[in-house]
Amino acid sequence: MRINRITGTTPGLIAWVCAAHVASMLCYAIYPTLLPQLQREWGASNSAAGLVSGMFFAGYMAAVPVLAGLTDRIDARRVYFFSSLLCALGGLGFAVFAQGVWSASLFQGLTGAGIAGTYMPGLKALTDNLGDRAHSRAVSFYTAVFGFGAGFSILLAGAIAATLGWRWAFALCALGPLAAGLMITLGLPPRRPPAAVRAALFDLRPVLANRAARGYILGYAVHCWELFGSRSWMVAFFVFSQSLSGGGPWPWSPVLIAATANLFGPGSSVLGNELAMRYGRNRVVPVVMLCSGLFTGLFGVFSDLPWYAIAGLSFVMLILHMGDSSALTAGMVVNSDRTMRGASMALHSMLGFGAGFIAPLAFGAVLDAAGGNANPAAWMLAYLSLGAAGALAPLVLRLR
Repeated sequence: MRINRITGTTPGLIAWVCAAHVASMLCYAIYPTLLPQLQREWGASNSAAGLVSGMFFAGYMAAVPVLAGLTDRIDARRVYFFSSLLCALGGLGFAVFAQGVWSASLFQGLTGAGIAGTYMPGLKALTDNLGDRAHSRAVSFYTAVFGFGAGFSILLAGAIAATLGWRWAFALCALGPLAAGLMITLGLPPRRPPAAVRAALFDLRPVLANRAARGYILGYAVHCWELFGSRSWMVAFFVFSQSLSGGGPWPWSPVLIAATANLFGPGSSVLGNELAMRYGRNRVVPVVMLCSGLFTGLFGVFSDLPWYAIAGLSFVMLILHMGDSSALTAGMVVNSDRTMRGASMALHSMLGFGAGFIAPLAFGAVLDAAGGNANPAAWMLAYLSLGAAGALAPLVLRLR
């Protein structure tokens, strides 16, 4: 009864689902946070280390058409609970069995598949319990706390690994998805799909035929290319920058800077959606994408600056990365067919996290090809490979 009272109002429901969303993501950023340590321990190349990062997104991309698409047919809570167990299994499996690149890739893939069934199905469970007028801001807050989840995952992983070792970091963070599954299952009322679904589970053609939603889906893929590519290598870049510093150890560790940078994202995401609602998504989103792309492309140039300058610039980069996140997802939700909303979310996430799969791999490959992660020019080119897509995307989407 107590939970029902909390989730019985719109603000309470949004807060409850957002809290579960943060808990569900505690496994999300463990590997990127510990990438430098694990890369050294396993003797992995930059490309191999990027492969492990990318396998998270590969698992997500493979699972999301099924798990998010099922929410058009069955209660989203059931999909969410199963997926939270899958995510926890990935974290625990990594903690116990990971011995190198290939075993780590397997469990990163399982973790990604689990988050595929909590991220968009969690949003579906939230919107199923709200009126249409509340959707845009609810989507804004829900997608914004993705940054909080990422930040807490980085902080917890770094703190636990520093005291108990990296295996305990994966094991203890796996408790987060388990808690999230229980929160959604016990805290939300059961819901049935609103109507019979016209298309087959894997038939995404009706979604692609929706021109209004399609533009936001393609824009989200570009957003994820920049965001997940930079997040996957952020701690490693800070470690490299720290090695160039002639002023001794940094007062803030690379892990703390990365975690703090991610905490700037949620406010930016909400503000971006509010501006988009006021001035129009088709005006605001391209401007944010262009600024984010240009800044990301230049970020690698700053590797030899003082630590506080690099930290401040990373905050700006995350603010720009997240400035269009909620606006893009809210645009997709608002413009999607109600009976195909789960399928629309599936395609939205599949393309977005598909770009997130390729981006860390491409980043690592550019590092290797340009001289390795001890070469400043290699980092410049790697960040340029991320930013170019964001800078060019508004023009391409406008032409289409």
